[in-house]
This record gives sequence, structure tokens and C-alpha cells, in this order.
Amino acid sequence: MRAQLRRGGVAESVIDDAVLILSELLSNACKHGRPLGDALSGDGDVRAAWRVDPSGRLIVEVTDGGGPTRPAPATPSVTAHGGRGLNIITALADDWGVRDDSSGEVTVWVVVHDDVYDPDAGHRRDDFATRVTAPAVSQIPGLDFADAFDDMD
Repeated sequence: MRAQLRRGGVAESVIDDAVLILSELLSNACKHGRPLGDALSGDGDVRAAWRVDPSGRLIVEVTDGGGPTRPAPATPSVTAHGGRGLNIITALADDWGVRDDSSGEVTVWVVVHDDVYDPDAGHRRDDFATRVTAPAVSQIPGLDFADAFDDMD
């Protein structure tokens, strides 16, 4: 994937985002989706694809056999071991969604970047940490550790 996109002139920062997004989509498909094909025989799998469309958008897709719930961002607790994948995708991507077909296949598609040939293609990466990081403890109103220690005298 990397080499093909690089040869196509896609910015390295966009490729990095695409690889992370693809990893999250594949993890979600393996954890939550049914395999494609005959699941009873064990011949099922998932399908991944990426392309730069004619308007210059890099699109990544993963298709599986559907699952018990619809893909949606979660609100995991701070100590949860998962549930952040679609939030990461939302933070990195320009757009994403879910497409169902009549055979039961479900495809999650992501527009990684609207214009991979734009010299500012990594613009979303610049503020990624700000968008996904919790505020510093000192910035949380009503949480004053000094008062808690005063009571220990």
C-alpha cells in the first residue's frame, strides 16, 4: 500500500494516516464483523481496498459480513481496553460512513484526505493531539488536589 501510494504522489503524512485507519478498520472487522464467504466452513475473510478517486480523494474501505451492531463511535471509559478506533478514524479522516449491500456485506469507507495532492495534506495531523487528548488534570474545574491534602493534617 505504502509504495503504491508513494509512487502515485500521495504525501507521506496522508499515507501514515491511511495505514493507521486501515489498521483500525481491519481490527474492528475482525473483532465485530462476521467473515465474508462461508463462515461455517472457515473460508471467510474480510476485504480491504484503497484508491485515489478522480477528484484526488484517498479512500480506504474494509468489507466484512456484517455484525450484531452498526459501526458507531463509542465513549469508552479512561480505563477501557478498547472502543477508541472509530474516534481515531473520525479525528484523522475528512469523512467516513457505512455502506450495506443486499447480500449482508457491510463496508466501512473512509475519506482519508480530500485532496492527496494538496501541499498541506497533513493539516489534520497538526491538530490531532489536541482533538483526541483529554485536558490536563489542572484544567478540570472542581478538581483541586491541594484541598484534598489539606484534610490530611
